[in-house]
Amino acid sequence: MPESPIRKLVPYAEEAQKKGKNIYYLNIGQPDIKTPQVALDAIKNTTIETLAYSRSEGAESYRIKISDYYKRNSIVVSHNDIIVTTGGSEALLFAFGSIMDEGDEIIIPEPFYANYNGFSTASGVKVVPVISKIEDNFALPPIEEFEKLITAKTKAILICNPGNPTGYLYSKEEIKQLADIVKKHDLFLIADEVYREFVYDGVDHYSILQEPGLEEHAIIIDSVSKRYSMCGARIGYLVSKNTEFIKTALKFAQARLSPPTLAQIASEAALDTPQSYFDDVKEEYVKRRNTLIEGLEKIEGVKVAKPNGAFYCIAELPVKNSDHFAKWLLESFDYNNDTVMVAPAAGFYSTPGVGLNQIRIAYVLNNESLKTAVKILEEALKVYKD
Repeated sequence: MPESPIRKLVPYAEEAQKKGKNIYYLNIGQPDIKTPQVALDAIKNTTIETLAYSRSEGAESYRIKISDYYKRNSIVVSHNDIIVTTGGSEALLFAFGSIMDEGDEIIIPEPFYANYNGFSTASGVKVVPVISKIEDNFALPPIEEFEKLITAKTKAILICNPGNPTGYLYSKEEIKQLADIVKKHDLFLIADEVYREFVYDGVDHYSILQEPGLEEHAIIIDSVSKRYSMCGARIGYLVSKNTEFIKTALKFAQARLSPPTLAQIASEAALDTPQSYFDDVKEEYVKRRNTLIEGLEKIEGVKVAKPNGAFYCIAELPVKNSDHFAKWLLESFDYNNDTVMVAPAAGFYSTPGVGLNQIRIAYVLNNESLKTAVKILEEALKVYKD
């Protein structure tokens, strides 16, 4: 199993803290946004006397409310098209196990969420990467590049929309290109849409389940973690109109018994979160994005792609090895006793040697903290020696 590029530097951060350093954590997508009160109240006010198993596919009342949520977002699905999972991570594992056997292949534009590597390894599946470039703002690579990689072993294409770690938002036209190729070659199209609410600059999110004719091919991965700032609830879901896929995934769900009951209660209540909550959160993330990108663009030798969604960006630094740089920041550097923790981007690629001079930054800190963090990076790059 590959180690996480996001979490592997934690021991270095702990040592830095023991030495009295203050760390600005830019490495992990843990929002500082408050969880909706309606979700917290649902837990506080529960009258449950026995915390029992739920159904393997998740509580029916919850799945009905999820389907209503999708309908409000122009995605028409039934509660029977939904399986509640223990986080989006389990949804991905169930999807991989349901549609692929050991030795099968999945095509993923890279850089991609690092744990896709781990889920593939755990499932005995080979990741076949197609590289997107910072020069193109990490847009969808030419569809011909996907076609070149399709073999008899290829079972699916996986995208994250909007993307982690790039923040790129795929356009309707790009989704249509992917739809055409999966229909042509009879593949699945898996879309990790956990950041659906976080899209900026007046652009709309276009889901793969809004695309006509993809009913048998489309699988959505979703989660409450980022949408409601409920990472610790560990509730996600699989969504597909392909009934054979759902039947198969349900067998995996039965094998692990059920998703967590108490967290489902909170997650069901979270669906009543008012739109004003999301409006405020989006406004805050736009401010943070602008602060971060404008600050990074002013640093000599730094190249950065501007994200249209989620709360991540990839920055290319004037260093040879960002893994070494990230460790150095924690072990050997401070600016007024402050330092930053970043995620080396090579771990978001599966192609060896790519992304070595890049980092992923999560803009999950407030504006003033981001300004300070950018200043720390600027000062660090002035003195760092490869």
